[in-house]
Amino acid sequence: MKIAFAGTPEFAAVTLRALIAAGFDIPLVLTQPDRPAGRGQKLVVSPVKQVAMAAGIPVHQPERLKDPATHAPLVAAAPDLLVVAAYGLILPQAVLDIPQRGCLNIHASLLPRWRGAAPIQRCIEAGDAETGVTIMRMEAGLDTGPMLLAHALPIGAGETAASLHDKLAILGSRLIVLALREFETLRAVHQPVAGVTYASKIDKAEARIDWRQSATEIERRIRAFDPFPGATALLGATTVKVWHASLADGTGAPGEILAVRPDGITVACGTGALSLIELQKPGGRRLASADFLHGFPVSAGQHFTLPLANFHDA
Repeated sequence: MKIAFAGTPEFAAVTLRALIAAGFDIPLVLTQPDRPAGRGQKLVVSPVKQVAMAAGIPVHQPERLKDPATHAPLVAAAPDLLVVAAYGLILPQAVLDIPQRGCLNIHASLLPRWRGAAPIQRCIEAGDAETGVTIMRMEAGLDTGPMLLAHALPIGAGETAASLHDKLAILGSRLIVLALREFETLRAVHQPVAGVTYASKIDKAEARIDWRQSATEIERRIRAFDPFPGATALLGATTVKVWHASLADGTGAPGEILAVRPDGITVACGTGALSLIELQKPGGRRLASADFLHGFPVSAGQHFTLPLANFHDA
């Protein structure tokens, strides 16, 4: 079969590398346009485009796919299947209808749980014990298509969005190669009606820690927002990023600094307390608490400022 591919970030690039290594005929790759990034705002190509160019595969980079004229390269490629992984653009029905045998999506959750844009972050934030990857047929709905394959993966106690992303990317690449090789014998199964949840896109406004939440909830959100957008806390006039924290003993007003030690800064939460172990000040880099305290003195009795409202309640 001829397999066209649509994807943009590193999660998708892992899959494209696997498809190339497996020897599939890939006549075309779709990825998002080059975007300005960094302080110099230089145009940066996507990880998927880098892989495609290195392999000599033609690349198509439409801004959107509403205009039928943007479909022409895919029509000309005449793929049997289109494999989609974290592409970032909505595929209209006219595009879904182009491949003769349909479109397959690699989704980083065990559907129907965590349909939507941010399944990796939301499963950590929610405290799920496991997640996984689902290979599904695409249809017009948001991650509603019938499932071909699914495989579960446990979520470790210290799992971050970054570490879980890497595991799921590898799992997804293996599952899609398996699905394509066994395509003729796989049977599509409709998603259950029960258990549907939605993983909304991560908003930067969610980054602010609300110390009125429980220590357990905050610790999960810190891991869920690593590497993006990074959990933040306001101390005086300085916004500090918190990258690693662990549950600690102590009680006090939410946001109150209870103790300052080289191995962590203990802060009271709505329930329980957290020890802040890895932090970052503006313009700096991620540092262990002992190194952070050398350049940013903190003392017990200080208070992190509480946000005006919890993001989810706003």
